[in-house]
Amino acid sequence: MASSIGKRLDSRPLSDLPGVGPRMAERLARLRLVTILDLLLHMPLRYEDRGTVVPIGSLQAGQSALIEARVELAQVVRGRRPRLLVRVSDGTGQLTLLFFNFYANQINQFQKGARVRAFGEVRPGMATLSMTHPDIRVGEPEPSTGLQDSGLVPVYSATEGLNQTQLRKFMSQALELALEPGALIDLLPAALRSRLALPSFKDALLTIHAPPQGTQAESILSSKTPALQRLAFEELLAHHLSLQRLRQQMQTTSLAPELVTDGPLLERFLAGLPFQLTAAQQRVDQEISTDLAMSRAMQRLVQGDVGSGKTVVAALAALRAVESGWQAAVMAPTELLAEQHYRNFSQWLAPLGLEVGWLSGRLGARQREQALAAVASGQAAVVVGTHALFQDVVQFHRLGLVIVDEQHRFGVHQRLALREKGGSSGVQPHQLIMTATPIPRTLAMTAYADLDISVIDELPPGRTPVVTVAVSSSRRQEVIERVRRACNDGQQAYWVCTLIEESELLEAQAAEATAERLAKALPELRVGLVHGRLKSAEKEAMMAAFAGGDIDLLVATTVIEVGVDVPRASLMIIENAERLGLAQLHQLRGRVGRGAVASHCVLLYQPPLSAQGRQRLGIMRETNDGFLIAQRDLELRGPGEFLGTRQTGELRYRVADLVRDAHLLPQVQRVAQELLQEQPELVSPLIDRWVGMGERYAQV
Repeated sequence: MASSIGKRLDSRPLSDLPGVGPRMAERLARLRLVTILDLLLHMPLRYEDRGTVVPIGSLQAGQSALIEARVELAQVVRGRRPRLLVRVSDGTGQLTLLFFNFYANQINQFQKGARVRAFGEVRPGMATLSMTHPDIRVGEPEPSTGLQDSGLVPVYSATEGLNQTQLRKFMSQALELALEPGALIDLLPAALRSRLALPSFKDALLTIHAPPQGTQAESILSSKTPALQRLAFEELLAHHLSLQRLRQQMQTTSLAPELVTDGPLLERFLAGLPFQLTAAQQRVDQEISTDLAMSRAMQRLVQGDVGSGKTVVAALAALRAVESGWQAAVMAPTELLAEQHYRNFSQWLAPLGLEVGWLSGRLGARQREQALAAVASGQAAVVVGTHALFQDVVQFHRLGLVIVDEQHRFGVHQRLALREKGGSSGVQPHQLIMTATPIPRTLAMTAYADLDISVIDELPPGRTPVVTVAVSSSRRQEVIERVRRACNDGQQAYWVCTLIEESELLEAQAAEATAERLAKALPELRVGLVHGRLKSAEKEAMMAAFAGGDIDLLVATTVIEVGVDVPRASLMIIENAERLGLAQLHQLRGRVGRGAVASHCVLLYQPPLSAQGRQRLGIMRETNDGFLIAQRDLELRGPGEFLGTRQTGELRYRVADLVRDAHLLPQVQRVAQELLQEQPELVSPLIDRWVGMGERYAQV
């Protein structure tokens, strides 16, 4: 391997290819293509079938096709923009080739009766179907023209100043270099490839970029193609190994405090709860307590549907830390959710004589100074806050446990930065991560492979399923009357305003206008308003009034998506529901159905619905199962949008598709463990090839 290092394509810049100068290299870099191997891992989006001649008579508009015909007429049509029209026929029909950029010698080659082969997109025309600027060859085949007339031609993602012809030329040059000895190293051992029936790395790349004769266009990029499976498998393996390596590093480089006490504080807390823990909560609590008792840092993700009781489980973990003489930090992504946690923890822990600290970006200078002092001295046994918790000025006395809620809304580096806060004590704090967004198994096995996963798969008794309906905005008055009836019957309702623009100001203005209109339409009801631009005290007062029954109808933006628990609220109206993803719709719907009364969710949409919008609303009507909804959300939106861009960062696969390639994941996990134990020397090269500098969970 060492002797061929100078020839290896992973270390050769694209400037080694003829035609790639500094400007072209910049354009290629926009596609994240720097080395020749990067180019070879740039997968085709689709293929054009240039091996099958299609009769003109069977062409349809919108189709890309290869035709072979004779020239009947060629003429230049003058006007503001001259154009060359070439009428061709093959006996089954006529077609017009249209050129806006042309030269005199190009006109001369289209002599009547000349044989023409053309490939392009078929479009409607005035008298016949047409092709605008097709790839053409006039006369007998000449390989130097670059038009491939047999097999499949790949179409790649391109960028300004870099067209398909150039990309294919560079790819062809790269493939020639790949055939040289030592140019490509196969990082999967031959015995493993044989066992999994996978081709070599080189053969897989050749098949993808230069499909053999007779290959079907629709099959080459399917999950059953061995070449694609080979590349997807290796990429998924590399990403999984990067997370497993991080896990190993975290478990071996530092000790964690052993939090073993189930003492009087825990007993008093459980005795004071007005409900019994569900069997699922008890099971997950036991899994957490087992982890906390170890000297290696816990890294556990607790996922559960809305209303399953994750916060109580987190409070039990925090009490174990406090009883063992350590602090616990609770971090939430929004002020509203953080405030909800602060209120809950304060109500639960204050009777036990414990102080709960509060840190947010909106504290005044004096309040902030006092809060920082309480955290640094250890006076605040549990500290709740937003991203303000991981700022440099925050120093903990003895941080033993970090609880992160709605992890996918934070960047990974932010979570790690909070973990580093325990470094001053010479230990690594345990980490408990919670999410009310059920994570599909395929995503959990990849994006969260560095974490153990617990699932609270049971709702507290007495919860009733929410009945969901989709209603056109043209029936808004009927919906308003429905709100009137529900509130007159002693129930409460939410009216959620959504805007497609990500602007807190515009959302606030829309919510204010909606609240005014509803107050006029429903004068007998007490209407409240909550949005992201209200001061914390104002939001807290409004939510307290709603929870206390002093407000009948709460108009809000999506800030109430998580963390709000009002059992008497039985009706949820979501305006412009077609604009939201499934996960967010499910989160909002979870604000109702928390009492014994039958609850309803009305998805108020603006017609006409797109196909995907109709599909999303249909799924919401059909099921309340958060895990099924999450799986469908992943299929519709992909992992990047599902998790949020800040979380995914480098979770952008070159080849793999988590939906298409889900069947590979169990094998990926097994092979990863094999390599880590038996051939650890292959781990770093695999990670470098596919993840490189973007190793998502690198130490910060």
